[in-house]
Amino acid sequence: MSSERRRRRPRQSFDGLLQPPWRLHERRFEPTPIVSDDELEAIHHASLRVLRDTGMDFLHPTACKMWAEAGAAVDAERVRLDPEMVTELVASAPSEFVLHAPDPARHLPMGGRSVAFAAVASPPNVADRAGGRRTGNREDFRRLVMLSEVLNAVGFQGGYPVEPVDVHASVRHLVATRDLLTLTGKAVNAYSLGAQRNRDCLEMVRIARGVSDEQLDAEPSIFTVVNCSSPLRLDTPMLEGILQYSARNQIVAVTPFTLAGAMAPVTVAGAVVQQNAEALAGIAFCQLVRPGSPVIYGGFTSNVDMQSGAPAFGTPEYMQAVLLGGQLARRYGIPYRSSNVCAANAVDAQAAYESVFSLWAVVMGGAHMVMHGAGWMEGGLQACYEKMVIDADLIGMVGAFLRPPATDADSLAEEVIAEVGPGGHFFGTDHTLARYRNAFFKPMVSDWRNFESWAEAGSPTALDHAERLVGELLASYEPPRLADDVREELDDFTDRRIAEGGVHTDF
Repeated sequence: MSSERRRRRPRQSFDGLLQPPWRLHERRFEPTPIVSDDELEAIHHASLRVLRDTGMDFLHPTACKMWAEAGAAVDAERVRLDPEMVTELVASAPSEFVLHAPDPARHLPMGGRSVAFAAVASPPNVADRAGGRRTGNREDFRRLVMLSEVLNAVGFQGGYPVEPVDVHASVRHLVATRDLLTLTGKAVNAYSLGAQRNRDCLEMVRIARGVSDEQLDAEPSIFTVVNCSSPLRLDTPMLEGILQYSARNQIVAVTPFTLAGAMAPVTVAGAVVQQNAEALAGIAFCQLVRPGSPVIYGGFTSNVDMQSGAPAFGTPEYMQAVLLGGQLARRYGIPYRSSNVCAANAVDAQAAYESVFSLWAVVMGGAHMVMHGAGWMEGGLQACYEKMVIDADLIGMVGAFLRPPATDADSLAEEVIAEVGPGGHFFGTDHTLARYRNAFFKPMVSDWRNFESWAEAGSPTALDHAERLVGELLASYEPPRLADDVREELDDFTDRRIAEGGVHTDF
């Protein structure tokens, strides 16, 4: 679709302050390793031995047949993979590619030095301060999509920001994907929940972009997350995602969901060995389906509370696993996916510091695709409006941090230093006044006032500001422009498939 048919609109200002503009983030520094090269190789070789000796269950007859034909040892659904086969297949995956969005101004490079953040995805519940916690529904789904469209910090849609459970499962993918493609111009995700759902979403994205089947196959335009059923299993719906999307040259983010002490060994190294084995097996299968198809190495290893069994996020162990996953992805030359997560049940200090820990880990660990960047709460069980705004501020801070300071002659400021001299101040200089409003990053939620003026204003908290901003942001929402013929074709396809009953809900 040409830029004339779907164009990005400028965003509004709030309280006289502009959001940072939507931009492509670039990491100018090298990611941080957490182990030595020798220690990393030990994890790599241990993962290959797991795939060779223990193997991985592929719960799909087509996948097992393909592995057998490729020379793997297949016993019913258990597939044991030779290390050389895995290494050779993984090596065919591209190191960089572009995720094409319906709005051409929102295309996202994946790999290299790029970093992109998504909105929260997949919680069954939604919450805001006024309405409390409630079951996911289409009205909140649409409002969260609109909020994430207005927030410039959100670079793409990572899935359904909350599950619209009031839409029947047989047609939910049709209703939700149409909402995504008409309410936002940002790149979208489709869940791997069966072959027909995959095909429907591919066709809807093709229509929204206004491209041919051939151009869609040449330009990755949608991505799916394939989660392993840890330990060491890929189930039928996930494998259908690979079979359908890799065959069409679309992006598959292979992401084991491993919780140390529950679904993986209790040690961080052991959990990452298992994560790596599962990720390599999934990536290798993507390349078996179509050599050179775009894949992303996903890491989602954290720990559980050993007393309650509840998942914990934003922990030191999570940060270690994120850094390890990034090192492994770089070793294989594959883009890396991680997440901004927390286990807090309320928008409080725990929510803030766990998300800051998570964001610090994913940025320093070299992640390219950051899922659940804004709005994730309660270990993934809740999408929160106010948390989405607060997280957008955190992402804005990350973006400001990633942009290196200018070092031209004017920024070095030798002349103004000489002008002020010892003992003066810089408030009134032309150099300062020219940069008065844009000298530093100013978050929307932060309240930088002295105690007296803050108390006089009613002592507003960050949550108060976030609640107010949710309303202002949603009031400013404008849908992306969509050509009439594209809208008509998308509606015709979606309505026809809904009338046909969508899909069987047994996959």
